[in-house]
Amino acid sequence: MSKFSGKAMGLAIATALGALIAAGAAQAQDRSFMALFEDDAAALAGYDAGQGDAQRIENVYSPEPGAQRLEREYPSTTREVVDDPTGRKAGTVTIVTEERALYLSLGGGRAYRYGVGVGRDGFTWKGQTHIGRKETWPGWTPPAAMLKRRPDLPRHMAGGEENPLGARAMYLYSGERDTMFRIHGSNEPWSIGQAVSSGCIRMLNADVTDLFSRVKVGTPVVVM
Repeated sequence: MSKFSGKAMGLAIATALGALIAAGAAQAQDRSFMALFEDDAAALAGYDAGQGDAQRIENVYSPEPGAQRLEREYPSTTREVVDDPTGRKAGTVTIVTEERALYLSLGGGRAYRYGVGVGRDGFTWKGQTHIGRKETWPGWTPPAAMLKRRPDLPRHMAGGEENPLGARAMYLYSGERDTMFRIHGSNEPWSIGQAVSSGCIRMLNADVTDLFSRVKVGTPVVVM
């Protein structure tokens, strides 16, 4: 074999190895990129309100200490005026669970529509209730059933930006009885449009503040 042909063969081998390494690196990068979203979907699928789960989702976006966080933009509001699909009288709130939507009927065949988060599997419900109480920046006292499932939760949390009830809460009653379900704000915008709660209806803080200003105690609420 000549000196020239030996160099040519060495160059060809080096080029081929370089191509294989580059392809392997690209494939690994693709796998890592897809795994990020697979982990994200898994985190959301098993999500329950609480700091531990919120931290797990946070870790998905910041997989390594000091890594640049992947930011997602969320709308400040989902409110829009639409044709009213419920046909209910003005002032009625209707929550369509499967659609992840809350409608406030305006009359004249029109309604405000808001995107919401709803109960996950095993925590969905249907019924006719009404708003029995309204609170601004409400405190949160987890019910006994939730504390049994999540003993790590605080027994009470004062209202504020870190509170899972968000900026406003409307408490749903059946007659004089508190159903323990609420329409409330959230500091977790990724949960809107998802089935992740323990039965409460979540809204963006801007949306729940808007709805809060438009309804009163006694407003009928239909969950379907």
